[in-house]
Amino acid sequence: MSSTKRFDLKRVELKIYGGIATVNTYLLKTDSGFILIDTGPSSKRSLLEKEIKEAGCKPGNLKLIILTHGDADHTGNAAYLRQEYGGKLALHPDDSVMVQKGDMSHNRKVNPLIKVLFALPFVKLKGKDQFKEDIELKDGFDLSPYDLNAKIIHIPGHSQGSVGVLTVDGDLFCGDLLENTAKPAINSIMDDEDAAHSSIEKLKKYNINMVYPGHGNPFPLKDFLDCK
Repeated sequence: MSSTKRFDLKRVELKIYGGIATVNTYLLKTDSGFILIDTGPSSKRSLLEKEIKEAGCKPGNLKLIILTHGDADHTGNAAYLRQEYGGKLALHPDDSVMVQKGDMSHNRKVNPLIKVLFALPFVKLKGKDQFKEDIELKDGFDLSPYDLNAKIIHIPGHSQGSVGVLTVDGDLFCGDLLENTAKPAINSIMDDEDAAHSSIEKLKKYNINMVYPGHGNPFPLKDFLDCK
């Protein structure tokens, strides 16, 4: 990652759980096409598609769909977008069974209450939306072949297969490791607290400026570290 490749960024914020919360998807326009980070829930498909079309994304130029983890509010439109737009789906293998079977509690140490939540019909990934990823994301995966000067960093905690996208300029798309719904914080639903804290320590080793979370507004990483 020696030279900077610029991109235009569009954040699409989608309401979930009856409007009591929101989830972010991020559309990046590069010189050769588009990359989408997370896809939102299937219930917001028409709105997401409207937003990406307005940004100029159309079938054939969506090159890659990066899924930061397997939860249905982040992967609900992945199979549809691959079918309609041709983008390859990229996910860490530790979350692969979650999206293949629609089981959001797979490979997690979830407590009984959270397991019940993950089993609710509007939380699970429906059969038609289940999928197998095209690309396995591992720590250090280079995104430059997709015209994005960035790499994947494995940051488990929220799920075993959670990843972030770190650009050469220090922008981190962190999925659900961190959130900013009230203030920058560790995500309120955490599967493995020890793994999450190890991932936070890992972030400190990088030159990270802005964080783009799965839930809430972007924020400087310094704001989160200063609050700890």
